Amino acid sequence: MDLSRIDARLLSRPGATKAFHEKWGWMVYWVGGRQFACEFTASPDAKPPYAGRRLLSLKCDPDRICELRAEYPEAVLPGYYSDGRTWISVDLDADLPEDLVLDLCDMSYELVFAKLPKRVRREVASGLPA
Repeated sequence: MDLSRIDARLLSRPGATKAFHEKWGWMVYWVGGRQFACEFTASPDAKPPYAGRRLLSLKCDPDRICELRAEYPEAVLPGYYSDGRTWISVDLDADLPEDLVLDLCDMSYELVFAKLPKRVRREVASGLPA
C-alpha cells in the first residue's frame, strides 16, 4: 500500500498534523490535540497477530469494525495498544483496496473530530490553531 497517499490523505483534513513519537517509534496523526491515526511497525516480539507487521491504526465505527473483520480477517485487526471495540489496525502489506483504507482514514478523522469540544471544532474549521 502506498504510504505517501495515506499520509497525504490524513494530512489533507482540516487541522491535521503529524509528529514522530520517538519512544514508540510511531508516526502519530492529530486533530485538536487528539490522536486519530498512527502508522508503525509492530515489534517482532509483539503478540500474534501483530508481530512484525506494518500497521495503520484508526478509530472506526464499531459496526463497521465487525463488517471489516469478517471480510478481511487477516488484514483488519483489533486496534494495537488501543480499544479494539473502537480502533482497528490495518496491515499495510495486506491486499486491501486502497480506496477502502483511504475511506477508513476519513472515517477516523471524522469520528475524532466529532468528539472534540465545540470551541476546538470551530477553531479547527476556521483554520486557527486548536
